[in-house]
Amino acid sequence: MNKKLLIIIITAAVLAIGYFMSVAGRPIFDFSPSHSSEQPSHLSAFVSQALEEKFNYLSRSGNSACSAAFRNSISSMPDTERLRGSCCSAMNLHRYGEQVDGLKKYSDIQEIPPDPYDVEVGLAKNMMGYYDMELTPKEQGAYDYAMQNSNENGPCCCKCWRWYVYGGLGKYLIRKYGFTGEQVVDVWNLSDGCGGDSEHGGH
Repeated sequence: MNKKLLIIIITAAVLAIGYFMSVAGRPIFDFSPSHSSEQPSHLSAFVSQALEEKFNYLSRSGNSACSAAFRNSISSMPDTERLRGSCCSAMNLHRYGEQVDGLKKYSDIQEIPPDPYDVEVGLAKNMMGYYDMELTPKEQGAYDYAMQNSNENGPCCCKCWRWYVYGGLGKYLIRKYGFTGEQVVDVWNLSDGCGGDSEHGGH
């Protein structure tokens, strides 16, 4: 076969394939980056796929309640049980991601729950035990500052189990780790378990 004719045939074949592929809406060669490992576009910078799955579980399968009866029942729960979900308003995915991400700075302090919506009962019991601990005047000053300056004007928006757990945690952090009032405020704000889409728990 004539070389010139062969080149013409090959060129025509390539053009024909390109035409039909373009009609079908698909490029012949796709050099764009693979999307298989990309995070879904609706997720925020603070929320991974795994965290979104945990959020879905906690927000739908919570066992937490604001009542005094629930607070009193914690003492009889197994230490390995978990206190899950929000107390008041519905959880918000973006805010939940911000909180979990923010609490990572305290990961070396095992008494600070890394997830305010998934607290181990054994830890909750221990921290409740510190709620009535008497502080020195200097320590009390730090605690009073936290009470006056946290988003909820205390460790939680109401005097549910969280109030006593995180209130006790605040005193424990001041006594054992020398936390300032400002540091306690940061822990309480990041640990707000009232739900809602703002730092004020939606209240």
